[in-house]
Amino acid sequence: MVEVKWATVRRGLVLSLILWFILGDIAGNVGSWIGYLIATIYVGYRVGEGYMNGTIHGALVGIVGGIVGGIIIGILIIIGLGATAAALWPVTGLIEAIIYIIIYAIVGAIGGAIGAIIKR
Repeated sequence: MVEVKWATVRRGLVLSLILWFILGDIAGNVGSWIGYLIATIYVGYRVGEGYMNGTIHGALVGIVGGIVGGIIIGILIIIGLGATAAALWPVTGLIEAIIYIIIYAIVGAIGGAIGAIIKR
């Protein structure tokens, strides 16, 4: 059974947010995704204990990050900052948000597995 190391997931979330913005500013959308992938590789590396553990932790970074991001975007829309919210995350509906979260989880799982493999 996998024991989730939430401290590592939190560090990965913060790192992914920082790299997402920095590399996104430098290289655009591709840079943002590269930054996110680097953060999930870090999480998989830090967790170690096999590629399955790294995969699960990397996916958790994507799922939790997507949910937290969606909540923040929802709050921005509710308080009247819809244009800012659309610039941060151009998702128009709930189904599209769920699809994006699934994509984040898949990319995070791949990054986590790569990080765990690097540690070996």
